[in-house]
Amino acid sequence: MGKHILVINGNPDPAPERLTGAIAGAYAAAAAGAGHSVARLDIGSLEFPLLRRNADFLTEPAEADILTARDEIRRADHLAFVYPLWLGGPPALLKAFMEQISRAGFALEASEGGFPRGRLKGKSARIMVTMGMPALVYRLIYRAHGVRAFNASILGIAGIKPINTSYFGAVGLEQRCREAVLAAGALGRDAL
Repeated sequence: MGKHILVINGNPDPAPERLTGAIAGAYAAAAAGAGHSVARLDIGSLEFPLLRRNADFLTEPAEADILTARDEIRRADHLAFVYPLWLGGPPALLKAFMEQISRAGFALEASEGGFPRGRLKGKSARIMVTMGMPALVYRLIYRAHGVRAFNASILGIAGIKPINTSYFGAVGLEQRCREAVLAAGALGRDAL
């Protein structure tokens, strides 16, 4: 029996010709072809405000796009995030989306010891990050700090594991773009 997979394109630009859109599409198509049920969210197409006060984080969201996204996350066994590296980490809109999703205890639950408990246990994730620099440079010299923070401080703390990451570097080169789309298809087929 297949998994229910939610593919999240975290690029603020939802134009289908963007590389992240092609990677998300290849992953989703390959996963569906392998017998998994697949849903997709494109963050750049959703409407929601930025959170500006702690009080807002503690209340339930009212935005239809966020409520629908929460339902999809609830149903998913596996989350596949695709996003471009911007200033060393995920785009601000993707982080804002995760803040909205996490509101009012959806992803985290307060505990007596002060350290929150994750409420999204039982889900796994695949992170696919595109970047202009060579991926090896980002991983070795910059230690992939922004991606690691997203994985640990947003997904991991919510209880999602395992979290596997793929870096697609030097995507300014057409050949590297084709390779990234092919690699995403292979990952989607295996629901990794």
